[in-house]
Amino acid sequence: MDNTVVDLETLQALYENRAQKEEMDQIERHIKSNADKDHAKPLDKPEQFLLQLAEVPQFSGRVFCILFQSTFTECISNVQRKIHLLQRVCTTLKSGEGVLQVLGLVLAFGNFMNGGNRSRGQADGFTLDILPKLKDVKSSDNSQSLLSFIVAYYLRHFDEDAGRETCVYPLPEPQDLFQASQMKFDDFQRDLRKLRKDLNACSSETEKVSAASSEEHLQPFKGKMEQFLTRARTELEDQEKQLTDTQKSFVELSVFFSVKPKAGEKEVSPNTVFSLWHEFSTDFKDLWKRENKLLLKERLRAAEETIKQAREKSAYSVKPKHASGIKAKLGQKM
Repeated sequence: MDNTVVDLETLQALYENRAQKEEMDQIERHIKSNADKDHAKPLDKPEQFLLQLAEVPQFSGRVFCILFQSTFTECISNVQRKIHLLQRVCTTLKSGEGVLQVLGLVLAFGNFMNGGNRSRGQADGFTLDILPKLKDVKSSDNSQSLLSFIVAYYLRHFDEDAGRETCVYPLPEPQDLFQASQMKFDDFQRDLRKLRKDLNACSSETEKVSAASSEEHLQPFKGKMEQFLTRARTELEDQEKQLTDTQKSFVELSVFFSVKPKAGEKEVSPNTVFSLWHEFSTDFKDLWKRENKLLLKERLRAAEETIKQAREKSAYSVKPKHASGIKAKLGQKM
């Protein structure tokens, strides 16, 4: 359809305001009752408009299919974007090198601090609810938190690009974790079921329109809709499989971190896992930015000092020492 002639918003309004069966019956009865009258009462403009729409071959079915086609790509892309983000976050948290290094530091420093405690000083792991609490563990002089120490240690010993523009944040972004914490697999399944239902309805309407249309009005509607339906079925099937794989990845992540369902929940929800990570990543990134700025300043000072020393070295020259004294004078005479 040429959207420059009739845009989708106008088409949507026409579809929503189309005449229903009862209205068309009333209009047709009025026309028949006034057919043989000399002073027939004409239809008002709204009724005339509805009649003109109804005279368009298979108007309702055609418009339904065109509108669904226009919204399908946006709907499936929206679901795809969210599922892709969820999959990416799950993969990063489970196997990301930076994440594993940070968690290793948390465990190592925790065991060091609890070194005198046999039950807590030799732990093989910890629960995720520990992570948001690290910022509250302070040094004896209250000048530094355990989290700030971990961030500084990570940047200075594990990140070769620390203090440079190429330095990459090691954890999932806080915004990504927040979005992931708001997602529900039930919502994804509901959205895909609705798309499947509407896709089947569109397929059915396409068949009805094609069967009822004359050769003159059959194309290009039939060809374009059949092409769209083939592509839409493939995209929807791919997305349904992607949702299944992502849900499996999330379950594996929950088991990996030994997360248990909250009271009243049958299974672990994304909110249970990612809300803890969101809080931790937010605190971590604030300190990560600050420490990177400090390292950048240190690098600049070191570079300036190196340049200063090089300039001083190049400006310093040793003047040749001329011999003087009695021996030199005697040598000159000889």
